[in-house]
Amino acid sequence: MSHLINRCPWCEGFDLYREYHDTEWGVPMHDDLALFELLILEGAQAGLSWSTVLKKRETYRLAFDQFNPEVIAKYDTKKITELLANPGIIRNRLKVAATIANAKAYLALQKDGISFDSFLWSFVENKPIQNRRHSLSEVPVKTPKSEAMSKALLKAGFKFVGPTICYAFMQASGMVNDHLVSCYRHDEVRRIKTRSI
Repeated sequence: MSHLINRCPWCEGFDLYREYHDTEWGVPMHDDLALFELLILEGAQAGLSWSTVLKKRETYRLAFDQFNPEVIAKYDTKKITELLANPGIIRNRLKVAATIANAKAYLALQKDGISFDSFLWSFVENKPIQNRRHSLSEVPVKTPKSEAMSKALLKAGFKFVGPTICYAFMQASGMVNDHLVSCYRHDEVRRIKTRSI
């Protein structure tokens, strides 16, 4: 039955990808910790495919203490060694180090009284951008808004947050609706009422 539904072509291939597309991708997220997790996973994906990360997401949650920034910020060399020996995650020393740096940057924002949610959503004026793309070739890899977000995150001490990673993050977290107009989720996502920050 599922093959009769029109979806964005990138998700066709395996069930986990379709399920992610149908239930999560493009749905506006406003939970600080969920946004933090997503940003880390998008950074982990750099140079790889999102499907690779998606298959490892549960293992990532276990390995990184459910993405609790307070715990991650205190990781020591012993923990880093343990992570780099874990076949269930992408064993890249720079990406592991970036996760720790990002946890510290996240906590620093929090300490300054800035919620991660309001910090990130400010780049789209706190409401999802509703695009009307007809084919994947129309979807950019980065935009001026993702470049602005990248610059601000880097300035705040985050790593692995280039403009392309930021745009993928904006698409996944619902800051932009990049479901193709032919996809059944385009209108469903567009109709989701998002709270103003």
